Amino acid sequence: MKIRTMVYASLFAAIIGALGLLPPIVTPFTPVPITAQTLGVMLAGSILGAKRGGLSLLLFVLLVTFGAPLLSGGRGGLGVLFGPSGGYIMAWPFAAFFIGFFVERFWKKLNIGLYIVFNVVGGILLVYAFGVTYLSWITETPWTKAMWAALIFIPGDLVKVVVASLLARQLNRVYPIIGKEDRRSNERTNAA
Repeated sequence: MKIRTMVYASLFAAIIGALGLLPPIVTPFTPVPITAQTLGVMLAGSILGAKRGGLSLLLFVLLVTFGAPLLSGGRGGLGVLFGPSGGYIMAWPFAAFFIGFFVERFWKKLNIGLYIVFNVVGGILLVYAFGVTYLSWITETPWTKAMWAALIFIPGDLVKVVVASLLARQLNRVYPIIGKEDRRSNERTNAA
C-alpha cells in the first residue's frame, strides 16, 4: 500500500472523527441518534474514490471497534457495533466504496447532479438498507416499523448530500485526488 493512500485514508478517518465532536441529536422515534458523520462518509467516497474512501471508513470502523471514542457523543467500542447504530456504522465502508466507484467510473462526465445521485444512493439508500435491517434484527421489531422510524433522518441526510456534493465537486476541480495515480503512471510510461 502506498504512503499517499495511507495518508488520505487516515486524514478522512480523522475528519469523520472530528465530525463526531458535534453532539448527537436523540429523537423519541428511534434509538439511533442523528449525527453529522455520514457527511464524512459521502465526502470520503466522492473525494478519495472507491479504494481510498472505503479504506478510510474501514480504518474508522476498526478504530471505533477497538474502543476509540470517535463516534458522536464520544461513543466507541465493540458494544456500539452490537447496538442499534451498528448496522449504519458497519455500512459506512461499503457506502464510501460505492460512492467512490461511481465517481471514478463517471469521472469525465461528472456534474453536480451525478454527485447528488451517487451520494443519495450510496450515502442514504445503501446505509439505510444495512442500518434498518440490522436495527430491526437487533431490536426485534418489524422491518417496516424500523424503516418508518428512519424517515426522521431524511431531511438532514439530504442536506448532507447537497453539502458533500458541492464540496466534492469544488475540491475535485481544484485538487483532484481521483485519477492522480493513473495520470502519474501514464506520464512515466510516456517518458520511458
